[in-house]
Amino acid sequence: MKKAVVIVAGGSGTRMRSDIPKQFLLLRGKPILMHTIERFYYFCNDIKIVVVLPNDEIERWKHLCSEYHFTIQHDVTQGGETRYHSVKNGLLLVDNNCIVGIHDGVRPLVSTSVIERCYNEAATGRAVIPVIPAVDSLRMVTATGNAAIDRSAIRLVQTPQVFPSNMLMNAYKQEYTPTFTDDASVVESYGLAITLVDGNIENIKITNPIDLTIADRVYDNVI
Repeated sequence: MKKAVVIVAGGSGTRMRSDIPKQFLLLRGKPILMHTIERFYYFCNDIKIVVVLPNDEIERWKHLCSEYHFTIQHDVTQGGETRYHSVKNGLLLVDNNCIVGIHDGVRPLVSTSVIERCYNEAATGRAVIPVIPAVDSLRMVTATGNAAIDRSAIRLVQTPQVFPSNMLMNAYKQEYTPTFTDDASVVESYGLAITLVDGNIENIKITNPIDLTIADRVYDNVI
């Protein structure tokens, strides 16, 4: 079955203390977003790649692709008010009968084995997300205090989150609510179960300056 990925890259550089959007910051000499696209291209060189960017950053991205001689074929569309709306815009460019993943543009260190695992499971008709165990102690904060949480029952969610395209497109016909923090939450609200698969610990979301340092250090360990 055909494969597609919608790469959502709508972030700013605020938490990175940079005027440059974080997806355009350099990792190993080129923009983070290019590394992310390459991960999916190396997994499957005929995968349909859709990149979702803020409307006012599309021209900058085109210039970067020219400057860095980046030639991997991909379509670009503009983002929306929230991640939900950005994904919905990206899905408009995806075929109606394929396996589609949704991935954060600033997760350039997802391993090929995790991508493959997610797409293979989704090809059986499942909604699939990669997760890793929680290793820190956790506490739930309430209006009346706080209490420890059993971390053995907690998983940290990563991307790509991968689905049969018809399933995801139907789920995205629901009216938006603030509880839609990722694609799994949208699909779950539609009444479908989520399948968990093992992620890779290096697959961090580059959000703060320390994350960029970590990504550079572990880059060569990701296969």
